[in-house]
Amino acid sequence: MADESPQVPIETDAVIVGAGPVGLFAVFELGLVDIMCHLIDILDRPGGQCAELYPEKPIYDIPALPIVTGQELVDKLMEQIKPFGPTFHFSQRVDSLAKLDDGRFRLITDAGTTFIAKVVVIAAGGGSFTPKRPPLPGIEAYEGKSVHYSVRRMSQFEGKDVLIVGGGDSALDWTLNLQPIAKSLTLLHRRDEFRGAPHSVERMRGMVADGKVRLIIGQATAVAGAEGQLSTVTVKSKTGEEQIACTAMLPFFGLTMKLGPVAEWGLNLHENLVPVDTEKFETSTPRIFAIGDINTYPGKLKLILSGFHEAALMAQVAHRYIHPDQKLLFQYTTSSSNLQKKLGVR
Repeated sequence: MADESPQVPIETDAVIVGAGPVGLFAVFELGLVDIMCHLIDILDRPGGQCAELYPEKPIYDIPALPIVTGQELVDKLMEQIKPFGPTFHFSQRVDSLAKLDDGRFRLITDAGTTFIAKVVVIAAGGGSFTPKRPPLPGIEAYEGKSVHYSVRRMSQFEGKDVLIVGGGDSALDWTLNLQPIAKSLTLLHRRDEFRGAPHSVERMRGMVADGKVRLIIGQATAVAGAEGQLSTVTVKSKTGEEQIACTAMLPFFGLTMKLGPVAEWGLNLHENLVPVDTEKFETSTPRIFAIGDINTYPGKLKLILSGFHEAALMAQVAHRYIHPDQKLLFQYTTSSSNLQKKLGVR
């Protein structure tokens, strides 16, 4: 992950908004035509829906892979794009996009990171992922200060009384990772059954048995504190109501998908999707492309393999913008020594 410096814009050929499977494959196709890129994703890791919503769910319609889980597909794509060395910027959302006088684009994230890119590729699936907010009165006042929906830096939780709420992979993973550095760690879930990976559940229960993690089966009902800093969370369980000391809260209640700031970028929209042509997969704004589930065109199928096809055609057109003085010769990876050299197999 890159060192984020809001003072110095990051200049690059292409910025890909979204690091799901289609965004990852776009790295490969762009790399084949000598286009380097940065990827921005609101999640804390690559994979999009595959990694966040169904990492262990089997997928049956990926060519040459009769069965592959969401996480396995992401892992294979990450291996495939290694030769091109893309830079990832996780836990960030692109809040603004503006066209510059020289034809390039300026993108600024909610973390203050600024990018200057010659082309922009929107591969944001159904839009940006928005964490579901717990139904706790007044929680908005603590968000971004002591209530966090993702972990950008583990160090910010060092020495704190951490309360993690949820029963999926994210809740379990951060319970295991933050326990060694937190002053105390409590895991709260509404029932004593967990949706996460079995080995993570086993490790968590081992920490509970050793007294390293406190597990409470119940629900949070209220938060208290001052000036954005939590002090306690009220929890209701079968044994009654109690106040949990808490200086940092991580609720993992799942995600909802919204088009989000993309709707403010001046693109033509149709029912919260971005229309494109099927020759270039370019939007109504030249140099801005949309691939994957976020785009629409006659006959569109919302399949990962469709997004892969769209990424391949997009890259051919992006090359014209980024390398206008170079003639692009179509080559096959099976026979081109030049492409094989880029891939490190020759």
